[in-house]
Amino acid sequence: MLLSVRVPVLVAALLWGGMTFAADLEKGKEINGTCAACHGDNGQGGKKGEYPRIAGQQVKYLESQLKNFRARTRINIPMFPYTQERELSDEDIKDISAYLAGVELDTKMPTYTGNEDALTRLQMADRVMIIPRAEGDLANGEKLFQKQCAACHGKAGKGRGMFPMLVGQYTNYLQRQVDLYLKGDRPHDEEGTVGVLNGLKAQDIQDILAYLTSIQDTNK
Repeated sequence: MLLSVRVPVLVAALLWGGMTFAADLEKGKEINGTCAACHGDNGQGGKKGEYPRIAGQQVKYLESQLKNFRARTRINIPMFPYTQERELSDEDIKDISAYLAGVELDTKMPTYTGNEDALTRLQMADRVMIIPRAEGDLANGEKLFQKQCAACHGKAGKGRGMFPMLVGQYTNYLQRQVDLYLKGDRPHDEEGTVGVLNGLKAQDIQDILAYLTSIQDTNK
């Protein structure tokens, strides 16, 4: 399966802690063969959000979460064995994270020229990621997102640094993570188990999720 990658070379130079290292995107693509079993060939996730989208996520976020799974600071039993160093070294983590970060998923169905064969058309369609619109007050969702979330996740919800991209992610997956944060099963921010999400009503959270689905096609 062909993937659309923003970085057109096999080795990408990335910054980490002030140091430069080379990420081998071809190796990352190879590693993705294992990830694809759950997260899809294009990193688009699967089973309507049971497995999250990982394509286009922030490099540092992907690295940190893989290491958290390994250390069990983020509990995920299915992910644990795949992240052990004998299966996935620190260098492998850099490679797969850089590769996935470069995968672009379109938010609109492709326009065909009529010259494509059936396989090419299928591959083009497979790279489309459209999250169904969620119900909610979009104006309230936008106001709350820009006030409470944008500082970390970016004004367009595309993430930054250690903070993940939210726009284009499955709504039910995001809601599941919110529930874990609110129960204290996952720390959300530097305040630990009590953070910004604890100050929001359930409807406010629904409105934010609805807003995120409304801006997915403006983030190309």
